[in-house]
Amino acid sequence: MKEAKGGKRALVLNKIDGMKRTDLLPLVEKLNVPGVFEDVFMVSALKGEGVADLASWVAARMPEGPWLYPEDQAADIPSRLLAAEVTREKIYLRLHDELPYASAVETEKWEERRDGSVKIDQVIFVQREGQKAIVLGKGGATIKTIGALAREELETLFGRRVHLFLFVKIREDWAENSEHYKEIGLDFPKE
Repeated sequence: MKEAKGGKRALVLNKIDGMKRTDLLPLVEKLNVPGVFEDVFMVSALKGEGVADLASWVAARMPEGPWLYPEDQAADIPSRLLAAEVTREKIYLRLHDELPYASAVETEKWEERRDGSVKIDQVIFVQREGQKAIVLGKGGATIKTIGALAREELETLFGRRVHLFLFVKIREDWAENSEHYKEIGLDFPKE
């Protein structure tokens, strides 16, 4: 490794919970080339060990700058799109073996309520009837689980109560629909 030019670098060893402590120091000595790293962090992200120290180190070295989007905004993408991505992630985590990449989620309606909560209607698009049955699950159990997991994460992200309603529709051509790609900020692949 060459000596670092500009900027500050840290050596971060993750998954230390999977190693013997006696093996860690020789590994650090081997990887910690003089002049390359300012600091070394041994982390177990799974157990949360060393994460706070690493976060503090990074935060202390971040340059100050203007807010790039409003302080109360959870991300740099529209909330409707973020909500759809959260639901899509829950579908993938729950059904990745049975339904790999064969679904899309669209936030059809976003309604602010007087009590400060938000009502979100989303459609999960699949390509075939059999896929719809997989997403719904026996007696609607799978879609209820997906909805509960997505709702929980959305409430944490938005810091308020979320009323999430999921619907499953068959749209054979959703993957070829240019509007879907535009909505998520991508260019439609042209042949």
